[in-house]
Amino acid sequence: MRLHVEVAGEGPPLVLLHGFTGSSADWDVSFPGRRTIAVDLPGHGRSPLPPAAMRLPEVAEALVAVLRRLGITCADWLGYSLGGRAALHVALAHPACVGRLVLESCSPGLRDPAARAARAAADAALADALARDGIEPFVDRWMAQPLFASQARLGHAALAQARARRLRNSAAGLAAALRALGTGVQAPLWSRLGEIGVPTLLLAGADDPLYARHAAAMAARLPRATLAVVPEAGHAVHLENPAAFAAAIHAFLTP
Repeated sequence: MRLHVEVAGEGPPLVLLHGFTGSSADWDVSFPGRRTIAVDLPGHGRSPLPPAAMRLPEVAEALVAVLRRLGITCADWLGYSLGGRAALHVALAHPACVGRLVLESCSPGLRDPAARAARAAADAALADALARDGIEPFVDRWMAQPLFASQARLGHAALAQARARRLRNSAAGLAAALRALGTGVQAPLWSRLGEIGVPTLLLAGADDPLYARHAAAMAARLPRATLAVVPEAGHAVHLENPAAFAAAIHAFLTP
């Protein structure tokens, strides 16, 4: 699978992986002194739909192929939510391709098989509703989840802009991504975190207690982890507190 990418800037490469319903256009934060490689994940933006059999290990292979096409052997990686889960798979399958790893609001998956099955069924039902009703009601329903309630602080204009970006995705693409790349169909990676030897920054918002707990639990298992809980931010730290997000990234990535 050939993924759409947006490349900008000069300097050491930094791969940017957005969350579900996002795209490469989501990264409004500045990364000075970096060559950024913002990828549209399968089913998002201008990348093709994932085949039914595709899972995150195959996405990791497609992401490494992006680096190869650009002539890059190793890069730093920043993944948000779904993008963080994809970056974890890259770090495990292709450790030589990862210099430093930033995981924002990321979980390694659901350990309980019953919880995974329930999540997979819920995601499949959401995908069916998305295909039936179209993208606009789906995006509104998705963003009405308590997980995103803290984004109300952004104000009407910023929320409208973020909503407009999500609506540029296709209903078919997001439905396919839900079925293929959702947490319910992902094998949990908790037991493998100790294999990741690169420096890893775990970012979570103080107003997102669930993912702050995930970050702390991951930090306890990763050999070279740094944990940062960002104030005045929920699940989308880069959107809700971009200044603190940028400062944490710069401090971590600067030698």
